[in-house]
Amino acid sequence: MIKNSKIKNFGFCIIILIFAFCIFNFICYAQEEGTTQKTEGAAQKTETTGGIEEPVQKIVKSIEVAGNKSISTNKIISQMKTKVGSPYLENVISDDIKRLYLLEAFSDIKVETQDYKGGVKLIITVVERPIIETISFEGLRHLYTKEEKLRELVNLKSKEKDFLDYPKLKEDCASLKNLYEKKGFSDCKVDYKLDINKENKAFVKFVVEEGKRVRVTKIIVEGNKHYPQRRILRLMKTKRAWLLNPGILKEEVLLEDIERISSFYKREGFSDVKVEQSVARDPKRSNLTLTIKIEEGRKYLVGDVKIQGNSAVPEKDIRAKLKECTTGKVFSQEALKQDVANIQGIYFDRGYIFARADEVTSLNPATGRVDVVYTIVENEIAYVDKIKIRGNIKTKDIVIRRELRIHPGDKFDGEKLRRSKERLQNLGFFEEISYDTEAANAADKRDLIVQVKESKTGAFSFGGGYSTVDQFVGFIEIEQKNFDWRNFPYFTGDGQDLRLRASFGTVSDSYELSFTEPWVFDYPLSFGFDVFKSSHTRESDVGYGYDEKRTGGDIRLGKEISEYVSANLMYKYEQIDISNITAEATDDLRKEKGKNSISSMEFGMSYDTRDNVFDPTKGYLLSGSLQNAGGPFGGGKDFYKFFGRASKYFPLFRGSVLEFMGRIGLANNYGNSEEIPIYERFFAGGAYTIRGYEERKIGPIDTATKDPLGGESMLIGNIEYTYPLYDFLKAAVFFDTGNVWKRFSDIGIGGFKSSFGLGARIKTPIGPIRLDYGIPLNKAPGEEDKSSGKFHFSVSHGF
Repeated sequence: MIKNSKIKNFGFCIIILIFAFCIFNFICYAQEEGTTQKTEGAAQKTETTGGIEEPVQKIVKSIEVAGNKSISTNKIISQMKTKVGSPYLENVISDDIKRLYLLEAFSDIKVETQDYKGGVKLIITVVERPIIETISFEGLRHLYTKEEKLRELVNLKSKEKDFLDYPKLKEDCASLKNLYEKKGFSDCKVDYKLDINKENKAFVKFVVEEGKRVRVTKIIVEGNKHYPQRRILRLMKTKRAWLLNPGILKEEVLLEDIERISSFYKREGFSDVKVEQSVARDPKRSNLTLTIKIEEGRKYLVGDVKIQGNSAVPEKDIRAKLKECTTGKVFSQEALKQDVANIQGIYFDRGYIFARADEVTSLNPATGRVDVVYTIVENEIAYVDKIKIRGNIKTKDIVIRRELRIHPGDKFDGEKLRRSKERLQNLGFFEEISYDTEAANAADKRDLIVQVKESKTGAFSFGGGYSTVDQFVGFIEIEQKNFDWRNFPYFTGDGQDLRLRASFGTVSDSYELSFTEPWVFDYPLSFGFDVFKSSHTRESDVGYGYDEKRTGGDIRLGKEISEYVSANLMYKYEQIDISNITAEATDDLRKEKGKNSISSMEFGMSYDTRDNVFDPTKGYLLSGSLQNAGGPFGGGKDFYKFFGRASKYFPLFRGSVLEFMGRIGLANNYGNSEEIPIYERFFAGGAYTIRGYEERKIGPIDTATKDPLGGESMLIGNIEYTYPLYDFLKAAVFFDTGNVWKRFSDIGIGGFKSSFGLGARIKTPIGPIRLDYGIPLNKAPGEEDKSSGKFHFSVSHGF
């Protein structure tokens, strides 16, 4: 019993202890809950972070704007990130003030706060800048009398109805002063006056004190021993005042002149040259005397030239590339750099794109010349890893890649890269084409980067013009040279050529639809077709003694046989109607009257190495085509016709080009045709063949009407030299010779008709303009005396 009692008492004690422990935990938990509630309640006022109490974020309950007149309250609030209902944050308010200043409408902005409905109210007080009511000028006497003209030339940043901006006013004063200085008023002073009325409107007046125009009346060159003063003056853009030059002195131009003179002397071997300038002014007459002082120093020539470190390229090949720094020539740093580039170029062409050429020069006291040592570090041949195309937005990569003549795995080859660039240029899709390289995974490989800048390849255009061939003519044309019929709705990017053209004029009309796919199924085989309709009225001034109408079409196939050789095959069908032949004409002309059809097949080949088909400067073009009409192809006329052309372009100094061109045409009838129809004969004379003579008037003519009859054979030669005067203008000198003979077998009999003259080639937005004046050296057929010279004017529509 005792034992049981003890056990019961012990168990009762255990229960009491457990109960007490639970009560204790409950009390502690209640205390913690109470503390937490108090803390959370206090958190509405403060927050505890790491033992530091911070103010609770206040909520923006209202935003008011004061002081604004021209700028609406909604406009101001819309520029702010702080909105009603968002927390009030000092850093956001600071950013809001900056954003409001960007409106350029306020000279001062203040933000104040007030307690409001348990939060804060923002009060934004702004001070608006005055609005410019008028801008005027005072003191304009010598330079401009019309303020409108001056506004156009100065391009003021301050505008009427804009908010007044003091920094802009200062910039406008500086721009106006700069304009006057360019006109020779170097003493000009410009300031502004400002009047602001009660309505906060500003009246701005620029006050100009022009002063006297200052001119350079004399330029003196001192210290020039090796070159006369006139040679130095030709280098300078600064000129003394005379009839056609105002003699204005511009500091930036004068500094360029000094650098130009210094560079000239250094190119001529005077590496130590020093050039300075001084300006003296005549206070009585406001004239300037410019003095150029030159210390020429010593003239250096190239002494011994050594080449070391080369093993992959023979020394004779390297020396063949040294054009400037060779023994006995004038030494200059520019020439040295050019020859270093030439050495690296020959290595690059052979795949050594990591090759480096370093030069060391030393003055040889025994000879007084500069010895040059080229040290070459060849490194290893580099190979193309990947080819990456960049910059093309519309054009597909495949259109560019198929023109490249270098491929992944090839060694870098300069000739292949040059030819690839020429082929891309000949597409006419790109304004700029450049190469770069990037590191690849292997040490001997580099990625080739082909960077292009696309040009506009599509155009909808219309316009008009005049030429001595077609007289007055208008046109409308839609063309896309980078067409893709599958790329809806943009239709660009696949390199196809689509053109729809209509032209109409006083003597001729024509309509044409043309399509060419240069790569059929991504194979270098081209396919195309043309559909056309044209008419030409009788006009003796352009060599037509009849009305002519043509309607027809053709289908074309072309194939690249090699890099420079291509062949094409074309089937053509035409219907021709000849009418309106004068009654006075002889039988030779009147028997051409009527309707006929011509069905023919033409085969052509060409060899083209020109660097640019649009504006060639070097290379050859040899082409020939043989046309067979009638016979197995049907139609109303049976004849064959050959036409050939050979051109050679020689690049000369300063971008000028000399072109030699020869053309030959031969035709003969067979089968049921007794002779070649007049609309398939050859004609010469005029803007595109032998200038100085009437259009198509060289060769057989109708004895009664003096209209040309054309011939079965033709031979023409042209020599033309063009020299670029500006980017858009070239001058031309030419010599033309040739003739047309009635019969196939008469070619060469009776001599040639020749001419010479001057011309201009002008690039315009609507196409190139050709203006030539030719002087004939022989009298034309049917003429008793040699005619005077003739102008030939034409506008070719090009894109």
